[in-house]
Amino acid sequence: MIKILPSILAADMLRMGEEITRMAEVGADGLHVDVMDAHFVPNLSFGPAMVKAIRKGFPNIYQDVHLMMDNPAAYIATFAEAGADAITIHAEIPENIEEILRDIRSRGCKAGLSVKPKTDVRTIEGYLPLCDQVLVMTVEPGFGGQKFMADMMPKLRWLRQTGFAGGVQVDGGVNAGTARDCVAAGADELVMGTALVRAADPAAVIRACRALEDRP
Repeated sequence: MIKILPSILAADMLRMGEEITRMAEVGADGLHVDVMDAHFVPNLSFGPAMVKAIRKGFPNIYQDVHLMMDNPAAYIATFAEAGADAITIHAEIPENIEEILRDIRSRGCKAGLSVKPKTDVRTIEGYLPLCDQVLVMTVEPGFGGQKFMADMMPKLRWLRQTGFAGGVQVDGGVNAGTARDCVAAGADELVMGTALVRAADPAAVIRACRALEDRP
């Protein structure tokens, strides 16, 4: 089943609770929470306080937390305790990736690994047994609203060809149109920002994306 995870980075920050309610009502499978440290990527966004607030206000909603940070190891416990259901780190960080993935799992969260557009996905092959999901960035991480990079699709196909059975996520410029290429290449989790959260009819966007799983 294709999962749809709206990115709250695209939400109206002054109406966050309303935005989350709206996404839940139209059938989203959870939320994607982008955490940026202004070092690993050139932007600053949410922290564990946001995750905790969402968990308090929406106890049953799934939170997929994406740590775009140089030093995520120091924050795994904090985000897990705040209410993260899944925590994804980046393959490009200067830390012990294997140790961090094991730590994430030990705290009852799904463990994910993400690759930037310029990173060869084959470099993470040794970590796949420790991953519940892999996030392929189809834009340079850091800002929303960028153009989808179709040349990332071979990364998705490679993941499936290796036999990886976890979630294959795509994030960056995903809309009802580009989602078709993503699903055809092997993605089963679509992170959608502007195209979904700011859509006039987000329910129609979700229906269009879910319909892709019935295509040959």
